[in-house]
Amino acid sequence: MKPRILFVCSRNQWRSPTAEKCYLTDARIEVRSAGVSQAARHVISSADVEWADLILVMDTEHKRRIVERFRGADLPPIESLEIPDDYGYLDDELITLIRSSTEPWINQLLS
Repeated sequence: MKPRILFVCSRNQWRSPTAEKCYLTDARIEVRSAGVSQAARHVISSADVEWADLILVMDTEHKRRIVERFRGADLPPIESLEIPDDYGYLDDELITLIRSSTEPWINQLLS
């Protein structure tokens, strides 16, 4: 079974959908994306959390909000990529940051 990674940002508009798109066809893993804001295109749900083996958030505020929202739940590891909200969807620099920050976590999951 392939490891499952959930990418999370605020509104599931720029960063997490870019990460999902980057890894959608990667044969090593399965991916989804969500947002922590009620205004998100896809608001993170308990089904998303239960599905994930690892949650990669774009900054520590997203982790705090997930932990608070799903208090008492058996959460998978949540790690922050520390990627600021300075980029548009599929921005070249954003893609580079996502890939360089995500690869070590993928390698860890696969080892």
